[in-house]
Amino acid sequence: MDNSPRRLKLPLPVLLLGGLALAGVAAGLVSFASTKSGPGGAQASGGPAVTVAQPVSRTITDWSEYTGQFEAVDYVEVRARVNGYLTEVHFTDGQMVAKGDPLFVIDPRPYEIALASARAKLDQAMGSKEFAKRQLSRAGELHRKEFVAESTLDQRTEESRGAGATVEAARAAVRDAELNLQFTRVTAPISGRISAKQVSIGNLVTGGPGVASPTLLTTIVSQDPIHVTFDLTEADYLVQAKRGNPVGAAVQLRLMSESGWPHEGKLDFIDNQIDKGTGTIRARAILANPEGQVPAGAFGRVRLAASAPYEALLVPDTAIVTDQSRKLVMTVKDGAIVPKPVKLGPKDGELRVVRDGIAPDDQIVINGLMRARPGAKVTAQPGKIE
Repeated sequence: MDNSPRRLKLPLPVLLLGGLALAGVAAGLVSFASTKSGPGGAQASGGPAVTVAQPVSRTITDWSEYTGQFEAVDYVEVRARVNGYLTEVHFTDGQMVAKGDPLFVIDPRPYEIALASARAKLDQAMGSKEFAKRQLSRAGELHRKEFVAESTLDQRTEESRGAGATVEAARAAVRDAELNLQFTRVTAPISGRISAKQVSIGNLVTGGPGVASPTLLTTIVSQDPIHVTFDLTEADYLVQAKRGNPVGAAVQLRLMSESGWPHEGKLDFIDNQIDKGTGTIRARAILANPEGQVPAGAFGRVRLAASAPYEALLVPDTAIVTDQSRKLVMTVKDGAIVPKPVKLGPKDGELRVVRDGIAPDDQIVINGLMRARPGAKVTAQPGKIE
């Protein structure tokens, strides 16, 4: 009998599977050992990356902004002062005119005739005055010789006085006729830009003391300087009043189509009371407009300094988050996110003034806020606030 031990013969596929399983277990053991190796045996792990930077320190001024409307310093409606037919127009619609430039001519012939008649009446009155004066002189001589009664002398005296009054009335009539003749030639009362003519040549225009609504011929608005009016709130007005008399303070302006603050002026008027209905007070600034680039009637933005210059810390407006009613900035300290409540001020470009809540050396998260959870570990990467 053969008592030697028998070898178990397994199929070849089973042998291959067993070898692969042993190899996998060995690889797992090696991988586990490698993760445990290293300095001190600690695992090298870091949180999500965020970009941090220190807040910017800058000297700034707080400003209050308003919407204003530009207005001409001088605005004149040119109206007829005498009746007559319009015979001449001496300007082009929309052109610049200087004070004293001829604009219109109303037919002067009736007023030339009236002036000649007034002058003739003045000559007649002056002749009557001379005659009355001589009559008075003769009556005085005869009265001294007792050839003329006292009543006759009194009569001659009154006649002389009446003749003198008639002369003065005739002279006034001459001046009136001269004025009416001058009014037939309409000149520019101010320098500025003229509007379109409202009456064409050949039309009858009306004017004068007895006319309730004289004919409007055109309008003129001055160009340089120009005003801008706006409304201060009661709170802003009180802030300005605490700093002293605001009249004369510098203001910066821009048109609605402009960026930045390309125009500068100064406050030249504040009204004498706050409007009860709106709680605002009307203010006005004046600025140079040499090229007439700012048209009267246009709207613009006005800003007025609301504080003296001061040092402030600023962060990007995008670095500020809202937590219910609080405003926060996320900072990094010892590799962890630390939220800090802040008190905000006005914007300065793309940056926001932080009045309270951060220090100059704080590391503010400026990029990666979606990965910045309070208390979470992060990898801080240095950045810069532009």
